[in-house]
Amino acid sequence: MTDLVIRVAADDDVEALLDLRRCWAEEQGAVHDPGFEVRFRAWHGQERHQRTFWLAVPGEPAAEPAVGMVNLLTFDRMPSPGRAQSRWGYLANMYVRPEHRDRGVGQQLLDALVLHSEAAGFERIVLSPSGRSVPFYRRTGFGPADQLLLRPSSGTTAPPSVVSET
Repeated sequence: MTDLVIRVAADDDVEALLDLRRCWAEEQGAVHDPGFEVRFRAWHGQERHQRTFWLAVPGEPAAEPAVGMVNLLTFDRMPSPGRAQSRWGYLANMYVRPEHRDRGVGQQLLDALVLHSEAAGFERIVLSPSGRSVPFYRRTGFGPADQLLLRPSSGTTAPPSVVSET
């Protein structure tokens, strides 16, 4: 395989992103889902204005498919009087095809994302890593999120009832 190029995905790269997501799902033991492609394209269309996607693609000749991806959701904080506008990012969907792992592809994708975040003045990058990926993120400077609070889902879809005190 030729050298890899890490680049920001364009709108016409949705097929490469979709293919990588399908590969990830197959690794997880996904079942046949005929509606997946339609849902993915709709999600991408809805999200692309607030996410930056990166792809790891073969250099010339580019006959091989993309080998990895990651995306960064940008969260712009509400402006406050007397304070500079701030933002942070949520790193999501890091994936490298199994046959390309342990070759630095994930590190290259992460480096591109971090460089982008620093250039854009992000206050922080957060993520929800898989157990397998925690050592990778720890090696690259990520640590516990001691300043954030988390409320897991209660497992219900209905909001809790509100009790009125009258």
